[in-house]
Amino acid sequence: MPLNPNYTSKAPDENGIYSYSPEEHGVWKDLFTRQIAYLQDHACQAYLDGVARLGLSALHIPQVTSLDAKLAELTGAGVKGVAALIPQDEFSTLLSNRKFPVATFIRTREDMEYLEEPDIFHEVFGHSPMLTNEPFCQFMERFGALALNLPKEHLKHLFRLFWFTIEFGMIRESGALKAFGAGIMSSPSEAEYATSGEAEMVEFDLMTVLRTPYRIDIVQPVYFVIDSFEQLVDTLDQDIEAAIVAAKAAGDLPARFDLVA
Repeated sequence: MPLNPNYTSKAPDENGIYSYSPEEHGVWKDLFTRQIAYLQDHACQAYLDGVARLGLSALHIPQVTSLDAKLAELTGAGVKGVAALIPQDEFSTLLSNRKFPVATFIRTREDMEYLEEPDIFHEVFGHSPMLTNEPFCQFMERFGALALNLPKEHLKHLFRLFWFTIEFGMIRESGALKAFGAGIMSSPSEAEYATSGEAEMVEFDLMTVLRTPYRIDIVQPVYFVIDSFEQLVDTLDQDIEAAIVAAKAAGDLPARFDLVA
């Protein structure tokens, strides 16, 4: 079940189809219309191309089965409907198989600006377009395999790499900063802040990422900038376990937010 008690996970019918109310489709339409207009000038080209290749539109919430089939044709990637947040091993196994989990409920209008946990707008609108990009898929697949093989005590630091790339990554394109992280794409408030020119941008560096703490319930105070998606893939050629050990020994960098208990 979702963490927020106001939400209930959807269950598919015998054909794998999820049912949504007119109001839920309306929330999707309003979010999609607003975000896609804003992102035309602020999202990376790979993301915008992915939206077009998947045929995503404001008309209705896409069905997971249709999206999965389309991604399989394009990059051999896919999506799988899940109840909500899932155990880390299950999550990493899906990634290692080029599958991304999709929480099937959608936020209400009260949470339009930002939702702490992933809903179907975050999963489909935020993540799925990037699954049409081959280097991005390679990074996701290799990250998932790495997460399954590292000692559990290293996973907190490893998932900082996931957070600051797949969720909140920025990329430099033709001298301009563009977004590709799903947390930016799917959150109006996050997108506006990340592309406002006021947010702190840091050149991507593995050790710095591994030493940077984050919170999931706020707009991010810092974003890391890559030069290409191939750069992300190449990052995993390093000895990641040794890098995490070194990051732990060096200690976390000062938090850019108020700490919570």
